Amino acid sequence: MSVSRRRFLQTTGLLTAAGLLSRNDLFAGDSKLKNYGIQLWSVKNALAKDPKDVLKQLASFGYTQIESFEGSNGMFWGMAPADFKKYMDDLGMKIISSHCNIEKDFEQKAADAASIGMKYLICPYKGPQKSIDDFKKIADEFNQKGDICKKNGIRFAYHNHDYSFKANDGQIPEDVMLAATNPGTVDFEMDIYWVVTAGADPVAYMKKYKNRFRLGHVKDRIKNTAETDASCTLGEGCIDYPSILKQAKANGMEYFIVEQERYDNTTEMDSAKADAKYMSMLSV
Repeated sequence: MSVSRRRFLQTTGLLTAAGLLSRNDLFAGDSKLKNYGIQLWSVKNALAKDPKDVLKQLASFGYTQIESFEGSNGMFWGMAPADFKKYMDDLGMKIISSHCNIEKDFEQKAADAASIGMKYLICPYKGPQKSIDDFKKIADEFNQKGDICKKNGIRFAYHNHDYSFKANDGQIPEDVMLAATNPGTVDFEMDIYWVVTAGADPVAYMKKYKNRFRLGHVKDRIKNTAETDASCTLGEGCIDYPSILKQAKANGMEYFIVEQERYDNTTEMDSAKADAKYMSMLSV
């Protein structure tokens, strides 16, 4: 469903405030963002051809953290968990988390993740549901996965798209899942792009549910469009990340992870490099 221009502008008023400030004001601060990551989905096509070379390039761009996803060769791209960790160590990077299929071999995945010091396993998608009760059942499932992760010394999280911020049976699914999950075992990864696309206010959610959104996807949105698939290189879109990420840090977000899914007149790797440069200028 498309988002009207009027609604989009209303819900992203905080994003346009940046226009009143100088670039130096926006990026000024006492605490430069030293560690930031990238979701490997952003470079999935290049990664499929030569994972080690892509990871080496990402390290050279300045990324110190990665978030993997479960591709055809698993979360560790054809390597044993220990070998993957060693390669990351050699590059000066850490694998913080991974998106994965939580319906299959989850206990083994949790054990593998814990064995190399990962922090999170993350459910990347559940999709729109018929009723709010379906989201309550999903919350129960998340609690079960959270318990498995806890036994292994890691944590579980859920990554949102726009559907969980759209009313279902008069309620917002994201609120329902936040209320029904155990804060001691289940965290949330806020994809800020999708919150904005849904017409919600990411900062309001961070403040309302302080310390629940421990990870964030930093993905920009093409200006003046109602398209749903409209991500772009950081700094070229309309989302005011210099302001939002300061609020995110103040409200408990620990991991800032670049993601990009659309490449107009550029490539995956060129975008990843430009995104890293943008992140290196931020203060939180």
